[in-house]
Amino acid sequence: MESEARNTSEVRLGNQVLKRGGSPLLIAGPCVLEDLDTALRAGEVMKRAAEENGFIYMFKASYDKANRTSINSYRGPGLEKGLRLLEDIKLELDVPVISDIHTPHQAALASEVLDCIQIPAFLCRQTDLLIAAAKTGLPVNVKKGQFMAPWDMVHAIDKIHGAGNYQVMLTERGSCFGYNNLVVDMRSLAIMADMNALVIFDATHSVQLPGAGHGCSAGQRHFIAPLARAAMAVGIDGIFMEIHPDPDRALCDGPNSLPLDEAIHLVKVLAQIRRIPVE
Repeated sequence: MESEARNTSEVRLGNQVLKRGGSPLLIAGPCVLEDLDTALRAGEVMKRAAEENGFIYMFKASYDKANRTSINSYRGPGLEKGLRLLEDIKLELDVPVISDIHTPHQAALASEVLDCIQIPAFLCRQTDLLIAAAKTGLPVNVKKGQFMAPWDMVHAIDKIHGAGNYQVMLTERGSCFGYNNLVVDMRSLAIMADMNALVIFDATHSVQLPGAGHGCSAGQRHFIAPLARAAMAVGIDGIFMEIHPDPDRALCDGPNSLPLDEAIHLVKVLAQIRRIPVE
């Protein structure tokens, strides 16, 4: 199923262009901003891994996780402080940055710092949010809702196109499968690629066990690498990973985040898979 809008074949991320068949994208960083040192350490390591293996790199961390399971969960530094931190990271590492917005009014403020705006999976149907993100002129990465069929994401694309923005990425992050569990249907990647959108695979949120951690989400970290390898073999435009210097002490989503050494190795393996012709 294809969008009736103009073909979306590339997006500009800072001074680099992501396009189908070109260098793949690596989106990686801590789930949420904790402090500048942790973010810079993670970003520096992943930037180097990306450069050494032919990936475009974009740093990711959230300034506010508005959809935490519990009211007591750590949400992040907030919009104002978080954007200042992201600007520092962007300048220090000389990389594009991406983060989530949760309400339409955040779009214009976030666009002053971000190079790409991300729409959280739970909000992928929110028309006003999608249009506000689109009107910034920045690329928009829409995470496919856990409750969405892949072919229904064409409507999110059409909302963004309708606002005059043709730089769209769709990110697969698993589908609900009973209580507290997600599964990944690799067909989804191919289906969304036929919608004239660049397709990203979120290898870490896909192993999340939503709400299964007694007031927080649990995860199955050992499945990150197998799913990432499978997605790269299917053929995708980029990979999304949450990483942390010490995942077991991360303030958010530690159970489905990779330690830096494992992330570096996985990027190398994914680069090798990428070089294998898929057709």
